Amino acid sequence: MKGRQVILGHLWGREAAALMVDGQLVDLMLDLTALTPLPPGAICRAVVDRLVKGQGGVFLRLPEGERGFLREARGLSEGQNLIVQVSGVAEDGKAIPVTQRVLFRGQTGIATPGAPGVNVSRRIRDEDSRARLIAIGTDALGVATAPDDLGLVIRTAAEHDADDLVRDELISLAELAIQVMGDRAGRPELLVDAELPWRSAWIDWADPAPDDIDETPGAFDTHGVTDAVEALLDPELALPGGGFAVIEPTRALVAVDVNTGRDTSAAAALKANITLARDLPRQLRLRGLGGQVVVDFAPVPKRDRGTLDQALRAAFRADGTETTLVGWTAMGLYELNRKRDRAPLAAVAHVAPGLEDDG
Repeated sequence: MKGRQVILGHLWGREAAALMVDGQLVDLMLDLTALTPLPPGAICRAVVDRLVKGQGGVFLRLPEGERGFLREARGLSEGQNLIVQVSGVAEDGKAIPVTQRVLFRGQTGIATPGAPGVNVSRRIRDEDSRARLIAIGTDALGVATAPDDLGLVIRTAAEHDADDLVRDELISLAELAIQVMGDRAGRPELLVDAELPWRSAWIDWADPAPDDIDETPGAFDTHGVTDAVEALLDPELALPGGGFAVIEPTRALVAVDVNTGRDTSAAAALKANITLARDLPRQLRLRGLGGQVVVDFAPVPKRDRGTLDQALRAAFRADGTETTLVGWTAMGLYELNRKRDRAPLAAVAHVAPGLEDDG
């Protein structure tokens, strides 16, 4: 089916949600509770454990005996209580990354402690709509008796929702933020769970509104999501024309190797490289891979590197995940660094084997 579809189903016996665009899987949300007690998005009370000189951060004590790491932490002291939000997934043996920039997300708005004011999505261009939504947000903060440092971001989905529904959700978000941010006293504790996939899909993928939402039993099988996930668990990725790429995470980095396969034509290498470059953000996102990524492109003349640079910049610009394109090494490899904000798909599959949509 053409268009934008949200598919709600199950993988490995747990909730999952898939975003399909023109029949291609472009995003995937998984229930990570079997992998970690503190998935990305969880909000916790934490205690400063140890300052780390030279690393620009501090180690924290988190709930469930977990250890967190907070970067760019200034003016903190050992034993101090903080409210933090899990911002990524920890590598094996490392601390969970957290941030003090806590966000309380809803379908029509986001409450932003420490960032005051009412801001409206730039995608809402109608001035009357913007003024109306700012008035609704301002009223919601007043009803919630919000402190001066609490703000709201009104999302695009609010433009066409009923005013009373938008107002009610913004009040709820503001009240939750006030309650949680004021709950600093005590031992490390989970204060707000990370959203499960179905709820996250309604929050993150409702804007723009999908053409279709399918939550019928077996929907993942019907729409090819199960097959797509199974393919993602294979390191080898087929490319048009008989070429292929191999995407393999190691402890130190993610290695990507591009090969032309059976195609021996003069343009084979450049064609395979461009195809991989355009699809690389989607592959890393769906496979849950990040950190340092090194790509060994199929050999091409140096004059073609500019074409690959353009393809990579365009692909990662559209992706949205924080990524630094480092560039070419002396050995002709391409390096980039991508925020590690998801659990590796293979790790989720490992703790819950058996791939099927059980409806």
